[in-house]
Amino acid sequence: MRGLFVLCIAGIGKAVVEEVFTCARNAADLEELLGQCREAGWDDVQGIVADVSLPNDRQRVMEGAAAAFGGKLNVLFNNVGTFITPTTVDVTQAEFQHLINSNLESAFALSQLAHPLLKASGDGVIIFNSSVAGGPTAMNTGSVYGLTKAALNQLAKSLTCEWGKDNIRAVSLAPWFTQTPMVQSLLQDVEYAARVLECTPIGRIAQPQEVARVVSFLASPAASYMAGCTIPVDGGYSCRGFY
Repeated sequence: MRGLFVLCIAGIGKAVVEEVFTCARNAADLEELLGQCREAGWDDVQGIVADVSLPNDRQRVMEGAAAAFGGKLNVLFNNVGTFITPTTVDVTQAEFQHLINSNLESAFALSQLAHPLLKASGDGVIIFNSSVAGGPTAMNTGSVYGLTKAALNQLAKSLTCEWGKDNIRAVSLAPWFTQTPMVQSLLQDVEYAARVLECTPIGRIAQPQEVARVVSFLASPAASYMAGCTIPVDGGYSCRGFY
C-alpha cells in the first residue's frame, strides 16, 4: 500500500503502509519527520518542503506523490491544522480565515487532488484528523475551530457517498487531548489540566501511539467496510454525563 501522510504521525508502521510520501513546512521539520517515519519501520519514505495551506504547494505535494507511487495512492491522511480557540466575540477575520484555510480548505483541496490517484489504486481511503470539538459535544470557546472539525466529519460522509463507486472511502478520527508538545504547553496550567482530566473518564490524556494505532486500523483492510463515519479516540470524553 502507498500512503500520503500530511503530516505524518508517529506510530503508524510498515505493517499497514509500505511506501510513504509526506511533507513539512521547512527543511528541518521535514528531516525530523522523515526520521520518525524511518524509525517507525519504513525504508521507502520520501517527502518535500511544502505549506499545504497554499494552493501551489498542495499541487506540488500531489505531483510528488504521483511520481513516487506511479500515479496510484491507497491512503491519504489529512493530519494538518492549527489550534486557536478565541471566543466568538473576540475572533478576528484573520484568525477565522487562518483556521478555515489550515483546518478545512487544505484537507478539501488535497482530497480533490488525490481523487484520481486513489481511484487508480482500486482501493483508496481518506482519513481526516478531526477532533471531539467537531461534535457530538461542543465547548464554551473556539467555535471556529469546532466548525472546521465538524465540517471534516461531514466531508467524510459526502466523499463516501460521492466516491464510494470509485472504491474510495473516507473516515474521520476525533481525538481528545493527546500528549504532544502543544498539549504539554497547555497543561502547564494546573487548574486547566485538572479540568481536562475531570472530563476524561479514564483519567489521562492519550499517547500519540494510541491515536496512531487507530489510524493504522482505518487504513488497513480490516476497516475496508468502514466508511463515512467519525471514530472517537477520546478516553470516554464524548460520553461523559453530569455524574
